[in-house]
Amino acid sequence: MTARRNDTKILITSAQARAARALIGWSQDELVAFSGIPKSTIVRFEASKGTPRHSTLTALRTALEAAGVEFIPENGGGAGVRLRKDTNG
Repeated sequence: MTARRNDTKILITSAQARAARALIGWSQDELVAFSGIPKSTIVRFEASKGTPRHSTLTALRTALEAAGVEFIPENGGGAGVRLRKDTNG
C-alpha cells in the first residue's frame, strides 16, 4: 500500500502506521482508543488488505502525530517515520 497525496498532506502507508506505533510503544488497542477507528479496520490496514477511507487515514495520522510521530514523505529514500524532536528541553 503506497502513500497517496490529498490536497496538502501525504496519507500514511501501512508500514508507516506499524512503525509509528512501534516508535511510541502503542498497541493496536491504544491506537483504537486515540484515533476512534475500529480495531478491525486498523488490523486490515496494517496487514495491507484494502485501502481505508481518506477520513480513516487522517484520523490514524492525527492520533499518531499527537503522540509525537512525524511522517516522512517518499522523497527518493522511501517513506518513513521518526519521533518529533522535543523543542522544550
